[in-house]
Amino acid sequence: MHESADPQVTTAAGKVRGLRESGVCVFRGMPFAQAPVGPLRFAAPRPPQPWSGVREAFAFGPPPPQEPWGPAPASADLPAGDDWLTVNVWTATPDPTVRRPVLVWIYGGAYKVGSADDPGYDGARLARDGDLVVVTFNHRVGIEGFALIDDAPPNRGLLDQVAALEWVRDNIAAFGGDPERVTVCGESAGAGSIAALLAMPRAAGLFRRAITQSVPGTYFSPELATDIATVLAAELGLRPTVADLSGINPRTLPDAGAALSAKMTQYVDRWGPVAFTPTPFSPVVDGEVLPVAPWAALAAGSARDVELIAGHNRDEFRLFLAMAGLLGPIPEEQATATLRLFGPGPDPETAYRAAYPDAPAERLFELVQSDWLFRMPSLHLAQAHIQGGGRAYVYELTLPAPSNGGVLGACHGMDVPLTFGVYTGFGATLIGPEPTPEVEAASAALRAAWSRFAATGDPGWPAYDPEQRLTWLLDAQPGTAPYPEEQSRRLWQDHTFATLPLHTAG
Repeated sequence: MHESADPQVTTAAGKVRGLRESGVCVFRGMPFAQAPVGPLRFAAPRPPQPWSGVREAFAFGPPPPQEPWGPAPASADLPAGDDWLTVNVWTATPDPTVRRPVLVWIYGGAYKVGSADDPGYDGARLARDGDLVVVTFNHRVGIEGFALIDDAPPNRGLLDQVAALEWVRDNIAAFGGDPERVTVCGESAGAGSIAALLAMPRAAGLFRRAITQSVPGTYFSPELATDIATVLAAELGLRPTVADLSGINPRTLPDAGAALSAKMTQYVDRWGPVAFTPTPFSPVVDGEVLPVAPWAALAAGSARDVELIAGHNRDEFRLFLAMAGLLGPIPEEQATATLRLFGPGPDPETAYRAAYPDAPAERLFELVQSDWLFRMPSLHLAQAHIQGGGRAYVYELTLPAPSNGGVLGACHGMDVPLTFGVYTGFGATLIGPEPTPEVEAASAALRAAWSRFAATGDPGWPAYDPEQRLTWLLDAQPGTAPYPEEQSRRLWQDHTFATLPLHTAG
């Protein structure tokens, strides 16, 4: 039947058969590592077992275990099995003689949720319009991927990402991709993961270019990560050890993370600003897998040969305010406490009020959290890369999300549907049932810039430098201007983004 026309590729582990869809060939659910269960639970990823015959690569692999986030799909709708570590490829033609640039997407989700079967990560349009080979994959999240557990390697989610990139290096040519032109691209925790990969010796040489969309500035010290893991395990009456936690079903273990997420503010005295983020997980600067915080690594030249795009959205934190029901007036005392907790320098409240003299309390409340969590970490990553001898490009998304009368502004996550040109799932929440002409124009501009960068290293606007600070402003009609958040840039210019500590009494 039609199967004889379905594309086949020989990978290092065996042959796979894909499908022709939407003008491209797609291969789903190919293992890049063994299932991390049983004796491999909480272990570093191991190469996949080879297979004989032709493996059907028609369906996504099952998502990694994670806590509920938004409307939970019915369990019957989830792929079954333990093969969480799978990779997916969209390509015009799996012809090894045609070396197309490769874009590898790393999903966000606060380091605790996310999977490549999200319909918003469908790579068909990006691959077709950009003449790219698009790759997505699953990596472990939450306790499985990022909790610091005794007798287990730290940063298992990052190690999964390295294993997926090694799979790309070894196999992507068979799909028509160029292993010498691999660009990693990710948003939020995906961007934070890429910042970590730029600092990780074992990721060196696995990609040539990187795009970080809204890097979160949270990287934990071992002391902080140990304390958080101890509290996480205590939710189950256990210790943070492989022996204790491996006895808990991987699909129910995330319940402990969900329970802690709901009451993290109780730990502000020990965890500081982290207690007010939506997640108890972040990469751990353990000294080995991740030797130092990304900004220090890049400033020292850890990735000077990698071309970088780093950017953020103008109104990052407004999404989280909406989710928490905090859009609208904020009491002055709450704004004051938030400025003092998140702002830089010895007197951040006074500094912010002087920099934004006409801003009401709710604007200051939002600004300092946008700056601390996403905007300034992203800008400082580009600046550190330049300091280390690399080339960096900076952007800011200014197009407001059309849904709900535009009240969300250019909020966190608005860039994801624009990147893929797909407006389902979470994208529909921000954009509405149909994309506006402005959304489609901005998406076309973004996809063209990312495709051009993946192919050539030049996205189409000038590289950032500390004098002119030229920045691409992404809207329905994009343009270039000096970095627009000048007041915040000045407030944070002497701040050092570093590993977050455990606070102790006194």
